Amino acid sequence: METIHNISQFNDIQFQTVTTIGTFDGVHLGHRKILERLTNNAKKTGLKSTVLTFFPHPRMVLQKDVDIKLLNTLEEKTQILETLGLEYLIVHPFTKEFSRLSATDFVNDILVNGLKTKKIIIGYDHRFGRNRNANIQDLIAFGETLDFEVEEIPAQEVDDISVSSTKIRKALLEGDITTANNYLSYAYMLTGTIKKGKGMGRDFGFPTANLHIAETYKLIPKTGAYVVNSTINGKVYFGMMNIGFNPTVDGTEKSIEVNFFDFEGDLYGQKIQVSLLHRIRDEQKFSSIEELKTQLKKDKDYSLELISK
Repeated sequence: METIHNISQFNDIQFQTVTTIGTFDGVHLGHRKILERLTNNAKKTGLKSTVLTFFPHPRMVLQKDVDIKLLNTLEEKTQILETLGLEYLIVHPFTKEFSRLSATDFVNDILVNGLKTKKIIIGYDHRFGRNRNANIQDLIAFGETLDFEVEEIPAQEVDDISVSSTKIRKALLEGDITTANNYLSYAYMLTGTIKKGKGMGRDFGFPTANLHIAETYKLIPKTGAYVVNSTINGKVYFGMMNIGFNPTVDGTEKSIEVNFFDFEGDLYGQKIQVSLLHRIRDEQKFSSIEELKTQLKKDKDYSLELISK
């Protein structure tokens, strides 16, 4: 898959595309149905399968929605899409100026001249153009004039996608990682850089890697302890992760700390991706450090038992 970060860099292509448009946050099961339809159509027709998405998320620009939480960072979304057999991913910068394109200009400049679209696969409720004033019937009419086909995604499939996204976010915020992972069809991931912490985990016999996530829009699951894994230097390591405030030692700032089993080495400054496999328990305040250490040993035993299965 080739990733292109501005549609203007795609203008010189000599082939035609079958295209779909969307944010595809999470790239979950519902999205995959559409993307499978896209790639299958490309194989049958010889067109190039192309996804057009936008960054920042339109709500960040138009509504200044600083509290919006997304399931994927742009890097994570690109990584997942790359596994699905797509040929091109266009990540176009979303700006206020771009949002003011009329429907006619959007179809002509973006779909026809930019993407060389011969076919577009899109939801029945898709709206586009300035103030989102054009709908799929308008798109079909444009297609008849400008010689491209519109394939409408049925209401049921679009509704499934909406429900899936809502359920995934709700599940993660409730700590229901099993439901979230089932809808995603992969383990929810957190990607960040390992920063130095206070070193207390090492003192307890459970050295932790402190994961710092730069993207403030990334959805962080409910506080608590989780079973996780991560690929480090080409090898998969399992461990347990705590998301929370470390109340037993009077912590005040939220942190994400991972204790990897059987790992020895310095991770400071490294970028790693952690997959959440199972939730162990809520975060809690213990009456003493010894009580906390006892619980951590129980958490590790529980995690190792789950991993062995």
